[in-house]
Amino acid sequence: MNTVTIDQALTARRAQAVARGVASSTPAFAGRALNAEIWDTLGRRYVDFAGGIGVLATGHRHPRIMAAVAEQLQCFTHSAFQVMAYEPYIRLAERLNAMAPVSGPAKSLLLTTGVEAVEAAVKIARIATGRAAVIAFSGAFHGRSSLGMALTGRAQPYKHGIDAALPGVFRIPFPVAHRGISVADSLRALDLLLRSDVEPNRVAAIIIEPVQGEGGFNVAPTELLQALRRTCDAHGILLIADEVQSGYGRTGRMFAIEHSGVQPDLVTLAKSLAGGFPLSAVVGRAAVMDAVEPGGLGGTYGGSPIGCAAALAVLDVMEEEKLLDRAAVIGGRIRERLEAQAGRAGVVMGNLRGLGAMIGFDILKSPDGEPDGPGAKRVTQRALEEGLVLLTCGTQGETIRILVPLTISDRTLDEGLDRLERALCA
Repeated sequence: MNTVTIDQALTARRAQAVARGVASSTPAFAGRALNAEIWDTLGRRYVDFAGGIGVLATGHRHPRIMAAVAEQLQCFTHSAFQVMAYEPYIRLAERLNAMAPVSGPAKSLLLTTGVEAVEAAVKIARIATGRAAVIAFSGAFHGRSSLGMALTGRAQPYKHGIDAALPGVFRIPFPVAHRGISVADSLRALDLLLRSDVEPNRVAAIIIEPVQGEGGFNVAPTELLQALRRTCDAHGILLIADEVQSGYGRTGRMFAIEHSGVQPDLVTLAKSLAGGFPLSAVVGRAAVMDAVEPGGLGGTYGGSPIGCAAALAVLDVMEEEKLLDRAAVIGGRIRERLEAQAGRAGVVMGNLRGLGAMIGFDILKSPDGEPDGPGAKRVTQRALEEGLVLLTCGTQGETIRILVPLTISDRTLDEGLDRLERALCA
């Protein structure tokens, strides 16, 4: 096993210049990257199983996306859509609307970050319903803004040192079978909440990740999503699917909620939307989206023409390279290798789960299932020494999550899995 050599000069400069609260999962510094490979500033090569936290479904620097960005750079880089609109924004909105998993006509709003999309979706829901309350789930991650943190159901590290509670935000448990929380438990909690804490006619929206990201790659059961849809329909509540991490082909469908057949009212998107360029979106039923008066939505950089050009190219790449089908193949290969590894690993592995290529598993202290967050961190550290970039998640940091670019070659995928196996056996 190799030792990771650190760029000492950049490490020192970072310590002096960058706020301590901005953490990095690895001590290395990126120098260049291509598809599913990264080279650090000292020239060492890594296989990338993190994909910029799920941003790079189309890999680093896909030539089709780079060409689209270069072409847009020759036209203009910014005008602010609210000042002088531009065609790439409209064309991207048209394509998103055409594939949106909602009932009836759809409309889109383009923004910059995932949490900005979440905040906008909640604002739209509140205005459309004339209500204020929002229901979220334990283990959820919806961002680091004030509202994002209030909706997020994970204390460490996102809420450490502050009171992130906001009036009108309520929470129920997310069903996680290996933790003993069933769909029935979640629905009983929802019923109790609506009977005791907030009247249904005060609730604007229920927001849920169809597959939790930071919370541990827990898949929302179809039974739960169907019940939420029925509850929303019965009480005039809007259902928001936060697909910031689970969307855009990661699970083998364009949107993870499509696996359930349930149609939300609003969907939030970001991460792989623009192939590494900052862009996010809210897509939803046209009647709901149009509830906000002109001027009530937007942002100076929202729907950047550079990001729009990249996002349009991403959609072309996904279609031409059949990346939805590729996600299923990648996920099957990862599962096969991990299932074979479980009995040979030097650590206790358990609870393999996910959809498509969005795969996670837990590192446990013992076969009885107690989470081992420090153990998972050690696995990622050993993986880095083996030349593999790998991330954890989960409420106790116990989950190893895999977010490989969907454009990864079979050879590089197997190389990364070989390195992961060595990290698990060390």
